[in-house]
Amino acid sequence: MLLTALTLVPLVAHLASLPNKIDLAQTDYFIAQNIYRGWSLFGAVIVAAIIANLALAVVQRADTGPFLLVVINTACLLIMLVVFFAFNYPANEATNNWTVMTANWQQLRWQWEIAYAVNAVIGLAGFCALTWSLLMTRQ
Repeated sequence: MLLTALTLVPLVAHLASLPNKIDLAQTDYFIAQNIYRGWSLFGAVIVAAIIANLALAVVQRADTGPFLLVVINTACLLIMLVVFFAFNYPANEATNNWTVMTANWQQLRWQWEIAYAVNAVIGLAGFCALTWSLLMTRQ
């Protein structure tokens, strides 16, 4: 549960900062993006959370309700990776992690910000499923 909760940390931070960043001028936006340097380490957390949830699913396999909820959380974690690699990663690559100003930077900004907002919602849904599964677990 802790690993899944930790995957929400950067997502909620991105979501919370979105209203303040989305209308920044180009230079200011690129400066603001520098606060995320080193956050790629959260990638290890999501991989660890997926592995932990797969192990929990194996343990819960005989208890259908909790098992399905753990599977839902695992699916949410995997979908978050898909969204990241489909939308955030290409924007990071195109801008060299927001150090190179490109002609389409505004489109990339929207792509990046909205993808993180979507992932925050997906991550929260998964965390709720995991929490519910643990509350349902038989003693």
